[in-house]
Amino acid sequence: MANILIVGCSSGIGAALSNQLIADGHSVFGTYHSMSISESGFAKIQQLDVLDESLDFSFVPDELDGLVYCPGALNLKPFARIKPADFIADYQLQVLGAVKAIQACLPKLKNASNPSVVLFSTVAVQTGFNFHSMVASSKGAIEGLTKALAAEFAPKIRVNCIAPSITDTPLTASLLGSQEKKDANAQRHPLKKIGKPEDLANLAEFLLLEKSSWMTGQIIHSDGGISSLKV
Repeated sequence: MANILIVGCSSGIGAALSNQLIADGHSVFGTYHSMSISESGFAKIQQLDVLDESLDFSFVPDELDGLVYCPGALNLKPFARIKPADFIADYQLQVLGAVKAIQACLPKLKNASNPSVVLFSTVAVQTGFNFHSMVASSKGAIEGLTKALAAEFAPKIRVNCIAPSITDTPLTASLLGSQEKKDANAQRHPLKKIGKPEDLANLAEFLLLEKSSWMTGQIIHSDGGISSLKV
């Protein structure tokens, strides 16, 4: 069984992935920012602010098979109303947080036999949407980071990225706050539904484990077909 660290395990995709990995018998180590979470099932969890200058993962074993970075933000505003400082703050959370986590865990990942890193982007990077300039900019950097690190870390550490469309998590509560909003968003997708945290957790687990051992440097769209189909 694998040792997996999930940065941001308390809600949404991170929580769904944690539950799934624990149910499958893996040792899951998690961090959370402010939302309290039961330690039941976890090998160890710890509060962590990814905006801190350095991140302490001393509670994680010296052999780490997988790292998943889940923290994110979805600040949708007209471009003219966004200050440069807003872009910087978003980048610090979504990109620099991931950079610091990977750098801090790199020695532990190198000790594993087939380590894997999983990051998250958004369909908005490759498919332009109104008011998504901030998140698309940050997640575009994540996609570039994925490919650069996959090349640099090969053949030892695999690095892949999932780019979902709208998923029913606390992060999207303002967009999916009513059944009418959910139905309207579902109709925008060829599959006529919105994503569930479990949909992304299934894919993330696959990318973490041996079943995907010949995959690295990939940006995988799990988005109900919205990025590539017109129906």
